[in-house]
Formats: sequence, structure tokens, C-alpha cells
Amino acid sequence: MTISRHDVNRHFALRAATYDRSSSWCTDSELGNVLLDMTAPGPSDRVLDVACGTGLVSRLFTGRVAEVVGVDVTEEMAEQARPHLSRLVVAPAEDLPFEDDEFDLVVCRQGVQFMDLPAAVEEMVRVVRPGGRVVIINLCAYGEQDRDEYFEILRLRNPVRRHFFLPSDLTELLRTAGCDPEEARLYVSVEDVDVWSDHGAIDEERREAIRAVYRDASADFLALHAVRESDGRFVDHMLFVLASGTKPSTPVSGPR
Repeated sequence: MTISRHDVNRHFALRAATYDRSSSWCTDSELGNVLLDMTAPGPSDRVLDVACGTGLVSRLFTGRVAEVVGVDVTEEMAEQARPHLSRLVVAPAEDLPFEDDEFDLVVCRQGVQFMDLPAAVEEMVRVVRPGGRVVIINLCAYGEQDRDEYFEILRLRNPVRRHFFLPSDLTELLRTAGCDPEEARLYVSVEDVDVWSDHGAIDEERREAIRAVYRDASADFLALHAVRESDGRFVDHMLFVLASGTKPSTPVSGPR
């Protein structure tokens, strides 16, 4: 099935009103602190939040830096971010309406899974200055042992998702787009699966299919995700990878 930008917009328009409550990681201050520690933003920095959504990441930088610009394709989501931004732009990540080398830091959390790749990350690298950083944050499978089951859960939960990642994929994505990979940090988010799947954009049939994957999950999956079950409800320990790369001072052509 071909997933269009219209499909993505429609999905997130349905989720916009309740997005901030749809996952525990959305407002997890500890996850936010990991990002701030990685990026060490300074008062003169200009920050671009790609796929800014409701502004959950933008809020971390507001008041710490000179400028926070948010860009997103779904107006219903992005309008909620406006109070936390110096500027809001409605545009696709694959065609960012900014000059080369305009920002000190570009961040994208849970966005690259919906984008044309590597084109979107190449755009992020284009608009960051030489020596500036691009940070990609996304849910990933732990490894080969859980990838098929976890990817199916993610597909059921989000039918407009286009890409699924292992931890090393994010670093490689930055490298392919022209960054020098810098570091990757791991963060585990504890999610009540029934809350996590009840985001307003899928029906109960899909939610039950997600539960069925957990009920029938392999021993490897259950161990890696430290799954707990009580009265038919499941708790999953989901893995975030925060991968950062630095734009080299000398342009690099092609994958390395």
C-alpha cells in the first residue's frame, strides 16, 4: 500500500486533540533531559524542530536558546505548538523552506518514520550549519530477535508509518545524509499498551490485533521488552534511540 502525505495528515489530524496523552514518553521529563544533555543548547543557538507536532520537543528549548522554529505538515497538530515557538512553518521535511546552514541544531523526534528517506534527513543536514548537529529520536526494535513482532505492533498501531528501525539504522541514516555520527543513547519508555493504542486514529479491531501479538509473543520478545501482563492488559518497555551527528565543515558527497 502506498502511503501518501494526505494519509499522514489525516491520521494526525484525528490524533491532534489527544496526542500529548497518547504515550507516556510524550511528556516524559527524563527523556527530555536526556535530549538536553546530549545537545547542551546555548543562549545564542537557533533550533529547528522538524515534525514538531504539538511542540513537545520545542518546549524543551524555549527560553534556553535564541530561536526555536517548528515545522510540520499537519496544521491541527502544529497550531498547538505555536505558543512555544519563535516561528511556525507548515511544510514537508523533504523540502524545508530554509536557507543552507541556517540553524545550529536540528531535532526530529518520532518523525522520520513517516518521511521520504534519506531525502528528509538530507534536508535537515542542509539547513544546519557546519559543526552543527542533527539529532534523530525514534522508537526502535531491540534487535533481530524482536523486530518482526515489534514492527507488526507498530504497523497496527500506526498504519501510516513508512519505516521501521533497528538501533543502528538511525546512525546509518545520519551518515548516509552527510553527517559524522557522534553518539547514540538508549532510553526505555514504559508504556501501558491499552493506553498507547487508544490514540483515536485506529479502530478496536486493530487494538485487539495488537493485544493478540502480545498474547502470542515469543519468549525472546517478552524478555527483551520486559512485558508484564495483568487482567489482559500489557505493559511494554519500549526502546528509544537518540542518535546525533555533526555536519562536517567540508561537504561530503554520497554515503561513506
